[in-house]
Amino acid sequence: MPEIDHLVQQLTLEEKVSLLTGQDFWSLPAIPRIGLRSLVMSDGPVGVRGTGYTPDDPSVALPSPTALAAGWDVALAQRAGRLLGQESRRKGVHVLLGPTVNLHRTPLGGRHFECYSEDPLLTGEIAAGFVAGVQAHGVGTTVKHLVGNDFETDRMTVDVRIPERALRELYLAPFERVAEAGGWGVMSAYNGVNGEPMASNGRIQDEILKREWGFDGAVVSDWRAARDTVAAAVGGLDIAMPAMDNPWGPKLVEAVRAGKVAEELIDDKVRRVLRLAARTGALEGFPAPDVPLDEDGPAVAHEVAVRSFVLARNENDTLPLSIKSLKRVAVIGALATDARVLGGGSAQVTPQHVISPLDGIRRALPGADVAYAIGADPRPFLPAAQGPDWAPFRFRISDHEFGVETATVRWIGDLPGGLDVAHVTSLELRTELTPEAAGEHVLAISGFGAFELIVGGEVLYQGALHPPGTGRADLLLHPREQRFSVTLPVGVPVPVVLRQTFEPGMAHSVSTTLGHRAPGPDEEGLIAEAVELAARSDVAVVVVGTTEQVESEGFDRASLALPGRQDELVRRVAAANPRTVVVVNAGSPVLLPWSDEAAAVLLTWFPGQEAGAALADVLLGVAEPGGRLPTTWPRRESDCPVLEVRPSGGTLGYDEDIFIGYRGWLRSAATPLFAFGHGLGYTTWAYAELAVTGSDEAVVTLTNTGERTGREVVQVYLSGDGDRVPRPERWLAGFANVQAAPGETVTVRVPLPKRAFQVWDGGWRTIPGSYTVIAAHALDDPRLTAKITVD
Repeated sequence: MPEIDHLVQQLTLEEKVSLLTGQDFWSLPAIPRIGLRSLVMSDGPVGVRGTGYTPDDPSVALPSPTALAAGWDVALAQRAGRLLGQESRRKGVHVLLGPTVNLHRTPLGGRHFECYSEDPLLTGEIAAGFVAGVQAHGVGTTVKHLVGNDFETDRMTVDVRIPERALRELYLAPFERVAEAGGWGVMSAYNGVNGEPMASNGRIQDEILKREWGFDGAVVSDWRAARDTVAAAVGGLDIAMPAMDNPWGPKLVEAVRAGKVAEELIDDKVRRVLRLAARTGALEGFPAPDVPLDEDGPAVAHEVAVRSFVLARNENDTLPLSIKSLKRVAVIGALATDARVLGGGSAQVTPQHVISPLDGIRRALPGADVAYAIGADPRPFLPAAQGPDWAPFRFRISDHEFGVETATVRWIGDLPGGLDVAHVTSLELRTELTPEAAGEHVLAISGFGAFELIVGGEVLYQGALHPPGTGRADLLLHPREQRFSVTLPVGVPVPVVLRQTFEPGMAHSVSTTLGHRAPGPDEEGLIAEAVELAARSDVAVVVVGTTEQVESEGFDRASLALPGRQDELVRRVAAANPRTVVVVNAGSPVLLPWSDEAAAVLLTWFPGQEAGAALADVLLGVAEPGGRLPTTWPRRESDCPVLEVRPSGGTLGYDEDIFIGYRGWLRSAATPLFAFGHGLGYTTWAYAELAVTGSDEAVVTLTNTGERTGREVVQVYLSGDGDRVPRPERWLAGFANVQAAPGETVTVRVPLPKRAFQVWDGGWRTIPGSYTVIAAHALDDPRLTAKITVD
């Protein structure tokens, strides 16, 4: 863009460097004299938080990225992206920080719900669709985290040792696909790769990303990942975020003047920032695309959820349920009411509403008796106070007051009401508890900061929950809880006040929850209640899953087991009612030791704000569960071919090389519980013919042989016959969605990319010879094969 070159020439060195340096938590500065407005960034990828995280500016909450990948549908990913592009425009955001394309190397990765898959091709295609959708609105994306941020343990400092072939064929492949598709931004990771911190990794960020792939966008650091002024500048980084602890600004100006960093290099970075501003409408003379803002947020969230649900088991066609035959339905599980709809950490947003599984089922069955029992509660923290016992919750900050439905608030960045963070030092919640049950009520404070809890005029607690000196990241990602028991009579209102104080300037990050548990049975009594309810019901729907303390940014999982006594609950309910449907609400694989005992198992990921409505539609056959597994689910933890997430001596070696996920399972003696690509539907499919055009395209003909209209994901794998280089037994080469009415025959064309026949050997090299092309319903369910020869 010649116009941009002209603008660069008008800037002083100080102005140039200012455009590369965060001016606050979320934005870059404006320079009005060249027509440049401030570029605003926001976390994604399930919603657009904006520059705050406040209840007075809610966000649409889509299902987790693992759910989007479970749809195996690029067009669906593009629609989800268009919605978030629209949301970004509504919130004044120019750049969305996502999608996350790190791979599921080991199922213990704590942030895998925010990634797509264990397979680089599926990850790259879904990401490319999502990016195209977002950027259609003139909103930039930053595909992240480049590269090797596949786990959370010591992620700020660990050096990941990745063999070159695995780096190219697996871990860099999704980034390359998005760059090829025209992505406008990349975010560099905290970790190092092969001895060099990623924010300073010139070989990957400059040589490979910018020069080899021809990427013309901007590379932004993960927040506070840039630590060395000169190394980051010469190592391919373009934008260092945020303002706090930033190594650029005056330090970078000084380095340029001292000859340590060439000004021509600074100019290239500025061009990239201005190009991003032009693409997003933040630069005068370059308007943003005039795209209709007509996506229906709840409708998109509902569609993605339905299309992502994986029906893993369905004995005797238990699902779909017949509405006419349902008189009493048991809905069981703490997560049936306290819906876990998104993962913890920077992916969190505040949706305008959340439809819980219980609410969704009750709305869909107005003529049935839908009864509820907690059964087993896996939550280590008490749920936020809510419900008929409580008066409206009113929060007050300075002179700004707002109400919320549950007694919890959280924000990062801008404050509610647009208040100035420098003048805010306290937050106050006022409400009233009128117990419906007499006895011991348990109240709890969770979050960070100094608190005072007053109940009925009595001070129950005064102090901080974390020790002095706890870092901001630990405060955000590792909140603590303090509980208090109060004996109360029935029906007598009790005023409750919770005050939180913090140091001046620290209110940009706040987390506060008032928890509550009413009197009731102990753990054994809760399970017994659920079993009794299930025994006298036509069907039992048990909702189990993980909690924010199990799956979240900031830490990896210690185990793949469901927390608490949920496994026991499922087994006892299934023994009491042979029509037990288990809904597994987890963002990534968990162990299901009772899977053979349940009539049906439905995997719903973190299903977003429309969770309960989508669940009811699938359970009752209004919609078909359309998902296929983007990641292998193990039967036992010890069976996993790759498990380690704990560095040793500051490093973690990817010694398995290219054999992660199903690539590793295929050379293992163990068999997973559910294979990559697995997923049942409400109809059946006969694969009739597979033809391969040269080595460019697989043409598959199949017929819907069931009694319902349905959707099939046709998966095409390759296998090298007599391989002369180590390769997986077979690998994904392409996929496509088809839909057909009962008895209808359809033909789908699946491109076979050239890269599918290549390996990295100091460069991309096609391996000549004979290949088997496999058209499959899942990795372990091949339907048709054909032979081809590649020269």
